Amino acid sequence: MKPHFGNLIALAAYCLLMIGCAQTGPPLPPSLELPKPPSDLRAVRKGSHVTLTWSQPTLTTDRQSVRYIGPTLVCRSAESEMTACADQAAVLPAPSIPPPKAEAGRPAPRTYVDTLPTNLQPQDSWAEMTYAVEVLNRNARGAGPSNRVHVPAMATLPPPGDFSAQLTGDGVVLTWTAISKSPDSTGIRHQYRIYRRDEASGKDAIAGEGPLGDLGSDRLVDSSFEWERTYLYRITVVSVGRWRPSDCRRVESEDASSPDCTKEAFIEGEDSPPVRVVAHDIFPPNVPAGLQAAYSGQGQKPFIDLIWAPVTNSDLAGYNVYRSEANGSAIKLNSELVKSPSYRDGTVTSGKTYTYWVSSVDVRKNESQRSEPASETAP
Repeated sequence: MKPHFGNLIALAAYCLLMIGCAQTGPPLPPSLELPKPPSDLRAVRKGSHVTLTWSQPTLTTDRQSVRYIGPTLVCRSAESEMTACADQAAVLPAPSIPPPKAEAGRPAPRTYVDTLPTNLQPQDSWAEMTYAVEVLNRNARGAGPSNRVHVPAMATLPPPGDFSAQLTGDGVVLTWTAISKSPDSTGIRHQYRIYRRDEASGKDAIAGEGPLGDLGSDRLVDSSFEWERTYLYRITVVSVGRWRPSDCRRVESEDASSPDCTKEAFIEGEDSPPVRVVAHDIFPPNVPAGLQAAYSGQGQKPFIDLIWAPVTNSDLAGYNVYRSEANGSAIKLNSELVKSPSYRDGTVTSGKTYTYWVSSVDVRKNESQRSEPASETAP
């Protein structure tokens, strides 16, 4: 049976109607695939090096997943305002691996270390450097720079060239030749900072710091470490100056009544080569002093009491007591360390003269020399 011609017309009209209903709007233009500019650029300066970190874009400006990342421009300017990437410190090649999908999770981080030329480091605490990055697509086109970050550009000083360390019983003695700051520094002061790194954990601690020319001019004793560990010491010179960030200047120019937002900027110079110290304790505590011996025995069992000045070393574990008689060899009286600076010898015999010494012992069993002797006669 042949279909009716009218039915065919109705069916065609229905199909056209359905196609028209599926069209939700005018057709979208093709995506330019411009990576969305990063908004989390951060900068940290150390000496002449500025470390920049940011997240690699995963979306385009039209909120599509980025399919290809091209080169990245690292923008650097001595001006506080940066509207375009006119001054390029570097052009980073495209990543070797495809960008992750936006829904894949955290974007991949990128890092670049810029070296500031000497002519961009003035002797002025107010100077600053502005950075941004611009990520391009495969056609070397971008959507503009990232957020801007500002770092102080003031000059830093090199570390002392003869930094050294020596382990002693009092601590690690650090020495160096004092340096002087440049006479034309404007609003900049300098101070030493000494770091101690635990070689096992990699953790840093500040062992000491102070103004240039202080810390004993060229000497510092670090006694805050732990024995039986290995450390790496290094010294750096910190430049300190009053700095008014560009954002602060803009607010002040727009509102004269705004509070002063000037702050101190601390910029570390380069580190000295590390000096390795194995803190193995072979150093005994101090020798006890002031030993006295006194006999007592009337109406009771005779004994001789000993007293001496306490030893104040922080790692003291106790004392040993030695005795000799009739110029014989000295023998140790205690089987365990004596914890207090006193001792009672109850093994004396009337008519004999005894000579005593005491020594101090630390927690690592290092024993001091014996004290000056003290003699007493049991009548």
